Amino acid sequence: MQWIIFMLLLFIGSVEMLTQNRWKKQASAGLLENCTGCILCSEDNGCITCHHRLFLLIWRDGIRQFGMCVHTCPPGYFGVRGLEVNRCTKCRSPSCESCFSRDFCMKCKDKFYLYKGQCFRQCPPSTAAQSGTRECQDTCEPGPWSEWSACTHENRTCGCKWGTETRVREVPEAAREEGAACPAQESRRCRMKKHCPGGERRVG
Repeated sequence: MQWIIFMLLLFIGSVEMLTQNRWKKQASAGLLENCTGCILCSEDNGCITCHHRLFLLIWRDGIRQFGMCVHTCPPGYFGVRGLEVNRCTKCRSPSCESCFSRDFCMKCKDKFYLYKGQCFRQCPPSTAAQSGTRECQDTCEPGPWSEWSACTHENRTCGCKWGTETRVREVPEAAREEGAACPAQESRRCRMKKHCPGGERRVG
């Protein structure tokens, strides 16, 4: 009876050893695939250093960290070349698809608008989305307002209860197309003198 138990344990041990050897072969094959372009590669963490022209991309899966050598960094990363290793560095903003540096975005993900290297849900005030793109453009960069003009009504400065006064400002040629968003002139209602001392006065 003891001999049968011994043979059974020996058989189970042999099966476990065969299974472990098969797994090690599969892991080694997978490791070789994951180590493409690597100079130094770890069985647990993948690539550690890459060939000079490649970038080291590192990502996490839970508490484990993996490395891979790539020709170009994926969306959400940008390449930084160094003396010892070139790295793919993640853009700081999660809404950024492509960035020039960690804090300067060049292209935003869907449903976001790009303005001066940042991604927004909506274009900021005094900007508008360019047609066909998801980039915001300044619509109004005018000069300062002038003083309000004299209050007049039909070219008269008195003799009525209400009149209108206006003010103007310089607007760049490119912004004039956005007339409503970037007005070059404003008018408002103003109170006039009902009676003109010494007779009616006209402007011009």
